[in-house]
Amino acid sequence: MTTSPLTDAQLATQPAAYWTGLAYEALIAFTRERQAEHGFTQPQFRLLRNLSANDLSADGRGMTIPELREAMRSYLRPEDDLTTAAHTLVEQGRLRLDDEGLLWITEAGEAARLELKRYAPAIRARIHEGIDDADYVTTLKVLRQMLRNTGRPVD
Repeated sequence: MTTSPLTDAQLATQPAAYWTGLAYEALIAFTRERQAEHGFTQPQFRLLRNLSANDLSADGRGMTIPELREAMRSYLRPEDDLTTAAHTLVEQGRLRLDDEGLLWITEAGEAARLELKRYAPAIRARIHEGIDDADYVTTLKVLRQMLRNTGRPVD
């Protein structure tokens, strides 16, 4: 069965939540699949980023799993197991666990974070292929306005 592309008038009646939900799931799955091809998981990368003074951590101090879970609450997925991801990184020498239960990034962890970060531009480029920056910006502006219209903060 062949379907015709939707007209602009038909697209204007489509539910945004449906399409943003599909996009969210597809983009997360695509990103995680590309990361897995390079031998790491998104939770592992996020742990390294959140513990690095050169990335998301303001001071590079150690954190517990519950503190990390709280820091990452806006982008963790239900299937993300930070305890297992952290344990793997400790076994690899990329994190160390101190006597107080704080995780710290090691030199090897910082090197791994930088290595993993190298793949992000290629993943982004693949996702953005065929999309003008102006169209992308317009899309984000529309989504941000929809959030404001529903009483959600955007910044």
